[in-house]
Amino acid sequence: MQDHPPSPDAPDDQTVADAAADNWVDKYAPAAARPYLQLSRADRPIGTWLLLLPCWWGLTLAILFDQSPRWEDLWIFVGCGLGAWLMRGAGCTWNDITDRKFDAQVARTRSRPIPSGRVTARQALVWMFAQIILAAMILFTFNHAAISLGVLSLIPVVVYPFAKRFTWWPQVFLGIAFNWGALLVWTAHTGSLGSPALLLYGAGIAWTLFYDTIYAHQDTEDDALIGVKSTARLFGENTSQWLRRFLMATVGLMGLAVVFAALPNASVLAMVIALAGPWAMGWHMAWQLRGLDIHDPAKMLQLFRVNRDTGMIPLVFFAASLLA
Repeated sequence: MQDHPPSPDAPDDQTVADAAADNWVDKYAPAAARPYLQLSRADRPIGTWLLLLPCWWGLTLAILFDQSPRWEDLWIFVGCGLGAWLMRGAGCTWNDITDRKFDAQVARTRSRPIPSGRVTARQALVWMFAQIILAAMILFTFNHAAISLGVLSLIPVVVYPFAKRFTWWPQVFLGIAFNWGALLVWTAHTGSLGSPALLLYGAGIAWTLFYDTIYAHQDTEDDALIGVKSTARLFGENTSQWLRRFLMATVGLMGLAVVFAALPNASVLAMVIALAGPWAMGWHMAWQLRGLDIHDPAKMLQLFRVNRDTGMIPLVFFAASLLA
């Protein structure tokens, strides 16, 4: 692994091109910490939300399933938030290490800390392991089955950055990694995996295919030049049709997850309220499709970012169903 000398093209203000303007990292973080926080995408919190929300889906549906809320669930809820921030940061750092040569060739990513020369690959590797160790300390407070699932989650995290080199469907690998929390947190509450968690996991993967295909349309021209594969390049002008299929899969699988979670112990009213979650989520995804313009990168980024709200919608209904 080779270190990179400082690039003459590195921005003087140490900002990253695709970060939100006036984000807290650029405004308040100490200069020495800023590149490491940028490696973790702390300046772009949307990814943490997309990793966290399936965890909270899994927790609320698990409570709906056994009707046994416990004080321990409050720690699981908080631990998910901390763990999602850390593991998203570790995963993004790993992604930047493995993609540093690609990132240097793409306009949107060449200002990131490694290709711009502000952090070496070795320094990034140390930072990655520091985040993993902290996340492991949280994971080890859960039950043994959840810990085992957490360790297994490292496999898709490690593989994902390489997927774009050998398959047109790297978004599937991202979905496998980003929605693992639905399985882990269901297990942390119930002690074992169940069919509702597996169905919820499938819904999350379909949702990831939806939003990350939108995201990938920002880079289709650069990706074509450097040989990087994606569903955005694969679908091209047929993207909207594929996104509708992912929408239907998300809503259908999540609806089944709700039914299987509610049937054993929940009331009919609780099931109806929970089922309104995937239904409302589907309408929000359909609203995104109405504004889709695959030739407008700024619009694609805007649509990608609203998926925090998309994923929050079913969580609100799942939480409300626990009160019914």
